Amino acid sequence: MTDAPDDAPAQGLTELLARRFLTTDEARPEKVARWHARGRRTARENIADLVDAGSFVEYGRFITAAQEQRRPLAELVVEAPADGIVGGTATIDGRPAAVLSYDYLVMAGTQGMRGHRKSDRLIELIGRMGLPTVFFTEGGGGRPGDVDLPIVSALDVGSFALWGELEGVVPRIAVVSGRCFAGNAVLAGCADLRVATPDANLGMAGPAMIAGGGLGQYAAEEIGPVDEQAANGVIDVVVDDEEEAVAVVRRLLGYLDGPTGSGAAEDQTTLRAMLPANDREAFDVRPVVEALADVDSVTWLREAWAPELVTAFARVEGIPLGIVANQSTHLAGALTADASAKAADFLELCERWGLPVVSLVDTPGFMVGPEAERTGLVRQAARMVSAGARLSVPLVGVVLRRGYGLGAQAMLGGSTHRPLLTVAWPDAHLGPMGLEGAVRLAMARELAALPEDEREATVARHTAELRTHASALNAARVFEIDDVIDPAETRTVVAATLRAAAGRRG
Repeated sequence: MTDAPDDAPAQGLTELLARRFLTTDEARPEKVARWHARGRRTARENIADLVDAGSFVEYGRFITAAQEQRRPLAELVVEAPADGIVGGTATIDGRPAAVLSYDYLVMAGTQGMRGHRKSDRLIELIGRMGLPTVFFTEGGGGRPGDVDLPIVSALDVGSFALWGELEGVVPRIAVVSGRCFAGNAVLAGCADLRVATPDANLGMAGPAMIAGGGLGQYAAEEIGPVDEQAANGVIDVVVDDEEEAVAVVRRLLGYLDGPTGSGAAEDQTTLRAMLPANDREAFDVRPVVEALADVDSVTWLREAWAPELVTAFARVEGIPLGIVANQSTHLAGALTADASAKAADFLELCERWGLPVVSLVDTPGFMVGPEAERTGLVRQAARMVSAGARLSVPLVGVVLRRGYGLGAQAMLGGSTHRPLLTVAWPDAHLGPMGLEGAVRLAMARELAALPEDEREATVARHTAELRTHASALNAARVFEIDDVIDPAETRTVVAATLRAAAGRRG
């Protein structure tokens, strides 16, 4: 047996460090400089900003694109580091997590076959280790040029099924900047939440695939721009740039940490004057949410889609939770098909993430009429009811002003007795439908027989009588709701109920 030369370890380490350097941004200064000139950050810069310093354990950094039959290996080592996808485990604000990022500086962030093997490996480990995951998904979809492996269709790639299978297993957040098409877009779409920058384009196919399908020539910027994808509910949070995206991701992951010390809050007595005296006058419900929540703890979700319903994560006395609220400035807060789908999605997300829900009710009910039904309202309304009824996380209902019909029931998990606590503010009213409409329906024959000049006065008189009957205090008197409270007590009552329920799961 021949002894190894004394310098063998040094030689091996030298080669290792040289190859490791080639996987870094420092090894490609010109590409990085051009990327920075576009106001962008590299994959490794985003990861470094997101994770705790020194915590990133990288997987598969030395793999290269499977193109050795077409290109020299030395070229691939330099031009295709990590096969265009960086990934591994880390801690984020002390919390174990996983992070993956396609690298647009490597073949436009396309998905190579070895890169897929890496993502398969990491996604499988994420499930086994139970790690919340952040995925920067920018890229152009599948890569056709990998020829070293025997491929016909590549439809047996496992990444998409493995990633989709993690729904309800671990929280998953996608960050979208620049162009994100085809397979990259599917990975973004399968995540629980999508955070996007204004320059993002998100689509199931990019320009080449669209043209190849004979569907015309389009610039990448015409396909799924952020303003459209926010308005249709694809994007959950729109941020100014990648730096803000990372900050938002950190905040979103922070809701998973459970209760903390009670945060500062606005003067709760201001809630008493936040609703207009005229209950037919619209008001913005977001200041109510902000007042109830700990200062700077609210993250609005899907703001541009179905604005008649507001959804957000927040903390109340340090307790992380989801908030769903009717927004009367849009369609009087009526629940459309889109609003119902938005609510169902959000309730299902809160269930998966183990976050209690607070529902702030001010709705005339579901939108009605032939036009509303053409949007598939029945299916989406029923889905919302089912999502609320299936909640195992705590639900607390607060009727701010109007709680009418099936829409109000849907906001409360299907019944005023479904939440752990259902309370109302003093001027709230509850009924099977809008009060004036109920009068006109119930008295249709009598009203038709009256002279026109008496008809509206009769409606007004009977509506006023019905308002007394439908008052929150009267609903509480017959125990249809649990209590009527001073608006200034809402924060305290919500927090106390959630603390009482803290041990009920698991």
